[in-house]
Amino acid sequence: MGEKTVPILPCQTIQPVLDFYTTLGFEVTFQQKSPNPYAAVQRGGIRLHFFGMKQYEPAESFSTCIVQTDDVDGLHEIFRARLKAAYGRVPNRGLPRLGPLKNTSHGVRQFLMTDPGGNCIRVGQQTSDDQHHRPAPKETFARALHHASLLADSKEDAAGAAKIIDRALRLQDERPTPVQLLRLLVLRADVAARLGETDTATSALAAATAVHLTQEEQESVHDDLERLGQLLG
Repeated sequence: MGEKTVPILPCQTIQPVLDFYTTLGFEVTFQQKSPNPYAAVQRGGIRLHFFGMKQYEPAESFSTCIVQTDDVDGLHEIFRARLKAAYGRVPNRGLPRLGPLKNTSHGVRQFLMTDPGGNCIRVGQQTSDDQHHRPAPKETFARALHHASLLADSKEDAAGAAKIIDRALRLQDERPTPVQLLRLLVLRADVAARLGETDTATSALAAATAVHLTQEEQESVHDDLERLGQLLG
């Protein structure tokens, strides 16, 4: 079969979107300014088209698409490096922004990337044949992590994720394991940074670095420790 699907995504102004994607290593394969603004970019097998709408508001955009890859870790690292080289940092809030790499509850390892047009590109690699969402755990802190991660990294609701984590960490009659505490604190620091809450992020990072983990525990939270290092850097 020779079919392929190419999303056509809206933006207010074409050029900032093209600048963003060329920074990531994409090539502009087509650009038209009149009669209607339109452009296309490509990087390997990823093809994206854009059209301009003056009345469009990027900050209120709901447009999204999925990019499937067999090397999500490699793409994330390349995009992080290119954005840091261009902006002096990896943008994690506002437009554009690049989210962290995470294993989801539906058998996909992914990251979310939002361009200057407000389009959310979900870049993922399938890790399981079962693509259904796993049920939320019943244990208190595992459940909090499950729901907070969904809000932070699938719905991009950082404030909602922060509320869940803060509620869990305030519990007096139950305490998380060291692994759970580390994961909660790293995610709390992450969403605080996205919300621009510098003091909260700094406090959560300090608490996270103070958590003692065995070598085996460290191996089980590789992604969280990687994110901790990125936030500290």
